[in-house]
Amino acid sequence: MLEIDNLRFTYPQARDARRTAGEDSASAGAIVQANFRIARGRSTALMGGSGCGKSTILNLIAGFLQPQHGEARFDRRSLLGLAPAQRPLTYLFQTHNLFPHLNVRQNIAIGLHPGMRLSAPQNAAVAQVLEWVCLPEFAARNPSSLSGGQQQRVALARCLARCLAGNRPLLLLDEPFNGLDETLRAQMSARILALQKTHSLTVLITTHQPQDAAALQAEVVAM
Repeated sequence: MLEIDNLRFTYPQARDARRTAGEDSASAGAIVQANFRIARGRSTALMGGSGCGKSTILNLIAGFLQPQHGEARFDRRSLLGLAPAQRPLTYLFQTHNLFPHLNVRQNIAIGLHPGMRLSAPQNAAVAQVLEWVCLPEFAARNPSSLSGGQQQRVALARCLARCLAGNRPLLLLDEPFNGLDETLRAQMSARILALQKTHSLTVLITTHQPQDAAALQAEVVAM
């Protein structure tokens, strides 16, 4: 289970503005605060307008931001004392984070091993996710030759490979279907849902689209 208890984050510029206005630190309200639970093997969708803090919550859980207050636990273990690489999760960023000098297959493989020296099961996982995202014929191409939607699918494939081949039971997806048409959105949702059920993944997604939450059978948390 993922447990988010009173997790609070205030951006530095907001804290500075409140101090300038004469408010003390105790009364300075948080920009982002969250409380929710996700049972193991289930999904939750954070929904709300741009700038409401959806991505901030994912960054707090992943360890790229540090909260001023609260707790984040997975399977009863606190995540907050762990470095990002030590947390049992995979994170899909909105910006894809593809390496321009690596081809599609290498961009997926590097998520499994930093030197891309893969075992036979890991190689099989890379081949499997390339099929899942409908890009096997693009394996040798570089990201610059791909469309935005294709780059999105490569980034998603890297996340799915990590879930398929490693002990990464928590999947964080930040607007995972941006740039995809309705058919591809449905296909990618179905793949994630199938992997979630097979591997008992806990999935947290941010989205503006109610149909994305419905496709993943996700409980909705309104931001």
